[in-house]
Amino acid sequence: MPCYRLEGVTPVVDPSAYVHPTAVLIGDVIVGPGVYVGPNACLRGDFGRLILEKGANIQDTCVMHGFPGTDTVVEEDGHIGHGAVLHGCRVGRNALIGMNAVIMDGAVIGEASIVAATAFVKAGFECAPRSLVVGAPAEVKRQLSEQEIAWKVAGTQEYQRLVTRCHDSLQECVPLTQVEAQRPRVNAGEVKPKYQTNP
Repeated sequence: MPCYRLEGVTPVVDPSAYVHPTAVLIGDVIVGPGVYVGPNACLRGDFGRLILEKGANIQDTCVMHGFPGTDTVVEEDGHIGHGAVLHGCRVGRNALIGMNAVIMDGAVIGEASIVAATAFVKAGFECAPRSLVVGAPAEVKRQLSEQEIAWKVAGTQEYQRLVTRCHDSLQECVPLTQVEAQRPRVNAGEVKPKYQTNP
């Protein structure tokens, strides 16, 4: 992976974490145990400190950055969807940030909350635990149900399993030129989409 020391500060990656080889880590970045960092994620610890706590995931093309003297934190079991931007904020334990959402400086997302895809969370925003946060600018719509929180937990557990799957079997390779007979499928777990287009 592209990994850069800056002014004597070197990124830290726990040996049990998985960081994709195309992800970029710069400076004051701390990747905790069992964390998944996806392809082309950019963690720029050149101003503030970036922390991914145990079991968190930050998926492909996400960006983490912050202002000088600040910590940008994804707490334990935090789940950051494809393309999200985290800037100088704190994502609480077991919270989910939806795809392409933007969380700005000083914002605090409460434990076990869900921020909807494409939401824009303004600087200084705070929400209580178990909040559903929607819109641009984002606002709290309601409290989450037990079923919604269970769905989030199941999805995060699949990313925690993906850490092991990648350590065990992900390899750079040359693509095949045609589909082989009896092509196997990847072993992707049992989580079902929350919303289905077909009955």
